[in-house]
Amino acid sequence: MNGLLDQIQSPQDLKRLSLADLEKLAQEIREFLVRTVSNTGGHLAPSLGVVELTLALHTVFNAPKDHIVWDVGHQAYVHKILTGRRGRFSTLRQYGGISGFPKVSESEYDSFGTGHASTAISAALGLASARDLLKEDRKVIAVVGDGALTGGLAFEGLNNAGDAKRDLIVILNDNRMSISPNVGALSRYLTNIITAPLYNRIKEVLWIWTGKLAKGSRQVRSIIHQIEEGLKAMMVPGSLFERLGFRYFGPIDGHDLPRLIRVFRGIKNIRGPIIVHLITKKGKGYKFAEEDAVKFHGLASFCPETGNTQAKKWPTYTEVFGKTLVELAEKNDNIVGITAAMADGTGLVHFAKRFPDRFFDVGIAEGHAVTFAAGLALRGLRPVVAIYSTFLQRAFDQIIHDVALQKLPVIFAVDRAGLVGEDGPTHHGCYDLSYLRLVPDMVIMAPRDENEMRNMMHTALKFDKGPIAIRYPRGETVGLDLQNHFKTIPIGKAEVVREGEDLAVFAIGDAVQVVLQAAERLSRKGIRIQVVDARFVKPMDREMVLDTARRFPILLTIENNSTVGGFGTAVAEILNNTNVQGVFFHKMGIPDRFVQHGSLKHLHAEIGLDVDHLVHKIEQLLYLYQHDKRKAASLK
Repeated sequence: MNGLLDQIQSPQDLKRLSLADLEKLAQEIREFLVRTVSNTGGHLAPSLGVVELTLALHTVFNAPKDHIVWDVGHQAYVHKILTGRRGRFSTLRQYGGISGFPKVSESEYDSFGTGHASTAISAALGLASARDLLKEDRKVIAVVGDGALTGGLAFEGLNNAGDAKRDLIVILNDNRMSISPNVGALSRYLTNIITAPLYNRIKEVLWIWTGKLAKGSRQVRSIIHQIEEGLKAMMVPGSLFERLGFRYFGPIDGHDLPRLIRVFRGIKNIRGPIIVHLITKKGKGYKFAEEDAVKFHGLASFCPETGNTQAKKWPTYTEVFGKTLVELAEKNDNIVGITAAMADGTGLVHFAKRFPDRFFDVGIAEGHAVTFAAGLALRGLRPVVAIYSTFLQRAFDQIIHDVALQKLPVIFAVDRAGLVGEDGPTHHGCYDLSYLRLVPDMVIMAPRDENEMRNMMHTALKFDKGPIAIRYPRGETVGLDLQNHFKTIPIGKAEVVREGEDLAVFAIGDAVQVVLQAAERLSRKGIRIQVVDARFVKPMDREMVLDTARRFPILLTIENNSTVGGFGTAVAEILNNTNVQGVFFHKMGIPDRFVQHGSLKHLHAEIGLDVDHLVHKIEQLLYLYQHDKRKAASLK
């Protein structure tokens, strides 16, 4: 006999199920999630924590007519399963498969695309305002979780939404707190009272009645309002949200499905902005995820019976960064580490354990992290700000205004630079070389391997004339034995890592390894290429570029960054500004479009940044140069 999940093709199918069936369905969904994500990898713990919440939302509301906006988007796996994508769920995050985040082009049920935190309230308010202007009849719900309220954008949205007074429901999925029995019992009592339709009718009648009083009606209404506000301030934990203009309900057990359905039905027709505060447990229902929600927040494929993931062959760049920073901080008391809710993800967990007084996790607040670092730097400390490339984009103004303009020696450890794989376009770090290169006095480095990364970190701490960024990719290092000493790298100096005579390739960061592999393959065909590790995107080694351009007929650049405004553009600017003649220049990198999700192997092949494509491109350039120089000059 097929399970209940096999019968669910859309949210409409939930509405005919009994509460007992819905609770059975919740268990089936959890089993389905663990089984599927163990093969595909993904954000398992957050998804397990919102099973009842998602079932209740789709049982009470009417998506896609009603808009549901998920923040952060990795909470939306159950939503995808219930909205017609269960049959394709085995393709989750795979090349050509469904995305790991809400995506408007994927389904009409995905009201807004969300991959970065703290965006949902602003987006939902926009949808609600559009609804009112267009005179539509629909509900708008923002599901905010995973600490997204620590981001300033969320509070900007709350401030505006509370003032606008539009009908908007914000679900606060709080998975960081537990409820003691006493608080839970009181909360249950208060919530049952204030969400009851009878209570809201009585309150409305009371206000209408006091409004009809002749003389003194304003005073009476004011007194009643003050009494109500005073009671809420003493008894209801959501007084902050009430002050911002929201009706607050909670906290509520986010795994009590019957109660969730009852509460959602009770608030569905209440006018104005509402916040429903739910307490959920990350990893709910799967032992290993409950015990280690950090590990199972987002992970690769794993064994569902043991929870074990496949062992890595080599340390990741993130691990090398974290352990090297501890090593450097042992000798320098001024080093402080800063992260935006990503201590584990950025490798700063090692620093936090060794130097808890010098470690700062500011929450999902990248802009604040950068300006906070500026304040530390002004007092002579050496802040190291470790943030993923895609998230550092959110602090662009602070980098310019608060750090660079004041020439403060803040070090930016830009993790997950370049394509990141299965998380897709919201998380690819395609643009950091381009947007950081715009900033005056910014020094930008990118290591080709783990030892060069260690030396760059050492060099960054020696540099005190302004901000400096080290960008490095997601994934494992090359596998070298780590040197037990540090070397200072001359700022702005490139290095020839392989001599050649037929063609020269300038590469930056992890792209150097791709070029070296291509050079080895080409050498077996009698083609010798010179490989230059640029090491710096800013300042560029201008002398090395010009000398190479004079000695080689073809100059090629390659980078794991957008070709627009990045490393290749910097080289082109040097050639154009000096009017170098007789060299054919070509740049390779991430194309000027959003690259979708999939394994790095598939994505690099798709955009031509793998060894096979590089070998073919070099052979093509050499052939065209020898046989048709005009075509070689215009080749793109």
